[in-house]
Amino acid sequence: MAAAAAAGGAAAALWSEVNRCGQNGDFARALKSVNKILQISKDDVTALQCKVVCLIQNGNFKEALGVINTHTKVLTSDIIAFEKAYCEYRLNRIENALKTIQSASQQTDKLKELYGQVLYRLERYDDCLAAYRDLIRNSQDEYEEERKTNLSAVVAAQSTWEKVMPEDLGLREATYELCYNSACALIGQGKLNEAMKKLQKAEELCRQSLSEDSDVTEEDVEAELAIIHGQMAYIMQLQGRTEDALQLYNQIIKLKPTDVGLLAVIANNIITINKDQNVFDSKKKVKLTNAEGVEHKLSKKQLQAIEFNKALLAMYTNQADQCRKLSASLQSQSPEHLLPVLIQAAQLCREKQHAKAVGLLQDFADQHPANAAEIKLTMAQLKIAQGSVTKACMILRSIEELQHKPGMVSALVTMYSHEEDIDSAIEVFTQAIQWYQQFQPKSPVHLSLIREAANFKLKHGRKKEAISDLEELWKQNPKDVHTLAQLISAYSLVDPEKAKVLSKHLPSSDTMSLKVDVDALENSHGATYVRKKAGKLTGDNQQKEQGQGDVKKKKKKKKGKLPKNYDPKVTPDPERWLPMRERSYYRGRKKGKKKDQVGKGTQGSTTAGSSELDASRTASSPPTSPRPGSAAAVSATSNVIPPRHQKPAGAPATKKKQQQKKKKGAKGGW
Repeated sequence: MAAAAAAGGAAAALWSEVNRCGQNGDFARALKSVNKILQISKDDVTALQCKVVCLIQNGNFKEALGVINTHTKVLTSDIIAFEKAYCEYRLNRIENALKTIQSASQQTDKLKELYGQVLYRLERYDDCLAAYRDLIRNSQDEYEEERKTNLSAVVAAQSTWEKVMPEDLGLREATYELCYNSACALIGQGKLNEAMKKLQKAEELCRQSLSEDSDVTEEDVEAELAIIHGQMAYIMQLQGRTEDALQLYNQIIKLKPTDVGLLAVIANNIITINKDQNVFDSKKKVKLTNAEGVEHKLSKKQLQAIEFNKALLAMYTNQADQCRKLSASLQSQSPEHLLPVLIQAAQLCREKQHAKAVGLLQDFADQHPANAAEIKLTMAQLKIAQGSVTKACMILRSIEELQHKPGMVSALVTMYSHEEDIDSAIEVFTQAIQWYQQFQPKSPVHLSLIREAANFKLKHGRKKEAISDLEELWKQNPKDVHTLAQLISAYSLVDPEKAKVLSKHLPSSDTMSLKVDVDALENSHGATYVRKKAGKLTGDNQQKEQGQGDVKKKKKKKKGKLPKNYDPKVTPDPERWLPMRERSYYRGRKKGKKKDQVGKGTQGSTTAGSSELDASRTASSPPTSPRPGSAAAVSATSNVIPPRHQKPAGAPATKKKQQQKKKKGAKGGW
């Protein structure tokens, strides 16, 4: 009896301690007291509940869930459904958390709040939106602002990932979280400028709210603004301002934010900017996308985009095996998705296996007819790259949903014209016109195709075939003189009588006359001939011009320039216009024979007295024969030099040096 009373007193004291620690937020100490209570009474439901709460408050979710699962007989789902679901949610067991919530017999407000969070993580945005609307409608407490923030986040996710036009919720954007979510919704709609203004407003509100707290430092403010700046950089990237975006991305990374999801998204965006350039930086950024817990922070589409970029980076870095492994994994996760197959085909093309790439794409198109159009466009591009234009045309014409599109018609006609297959090009025009005649008659696209078909046929001499198109165009617009003229021209070769009848519909020359100022036209900048204005002629000048109007003026001949050292007494050399080598008196140059050098020549030769033995240097030697064309009166010993060979006085060696100097690199030139 006394022992029981003592135990009861100890338990009461422990419960008082638990209550006091709970109010003070000291859950670690409270947990110790609860454990002591459980030693006294191990199946105490209240004590077990308190233990689970203390463990959750301390962040020990796995241990808390273990306590719940161990005492299932005592802790039934009605008693501890919220705590169990919350532990599963925090351990990223989202499906289990949903089952726990749905199995609860009573849906409390706490469970409804958690239910909304679970639906958001499962990306069931429509159900999540309905859950939060119900909560906001039926709740009145201090958490209303948080619920509205979550509601706006759901709308932003719908706009971004499901491309749903968001409805106006009438939320007053008084906080930076609401402004941020509104900006994300605008980005999903493509309204980038409006989204940027919202983000700037969100930044301003964030700075104002954090400035009220004296304990918040500038670093804390920048860390809080990191996600807003990241979204700003994303808008810049979408607008093509890649340099500004890259700079802002790198600034955020330098702050080292604790949000691994934000870092992964920024790293992925930098990789997309780098593309096949700056691969070393991209390899470093990939490590940020592999951080622990990233898969729980991002949506499925974000994670998928990151994996796609990893595969592309592996391809650009020539890691063929890694690229195949990643793309195969992506294809197994999303068999209907195009990108994994396109990446595999691109890798095969880099390995020069074009035929295998086309076969891979063809197999995918057969298995997934819904995506066949995009795959066949890629196949056609590969065929064009191989030079098989005709096969590319066949592939393009097999895409039934695009056969009548103006872009497809233009591409096919261009390719067939390149291959000089005019009949097939006309057939493409005919099929497209027939489709519009059946489904969209007399639409602007229909008439535009008829016009292009007629011009194409006329250009290639198919006037007879162009008549029906021209008649259709003229019927739609009888006032079109250009079309009527083309029709008459076409009929003139086929049916001249019909051409004459149609020519009566042409407007008369009087109605077609244009008021043109001829003088202004001739004086314009584009005129090829400008008539000179006649000057005022009076008296004798006018009579003189009338009398000599038919006499042609003789052009004055300019006197030719004479050489600087020209001597009129000397007859010029008649061969002065010929190159030196082609002149009759050219004897060639003596190369490599330098006189008066000792040690040169054959054995036993001497150079000492060579100048004395040279008979041509003696005064009594006969004169050399005169050069052809030289004057007979000029003696052989005369020092007069012809004008062609005269050198300027005072610089006899300069010209010789210039002749011997060769241009650098002029090997074998003229």
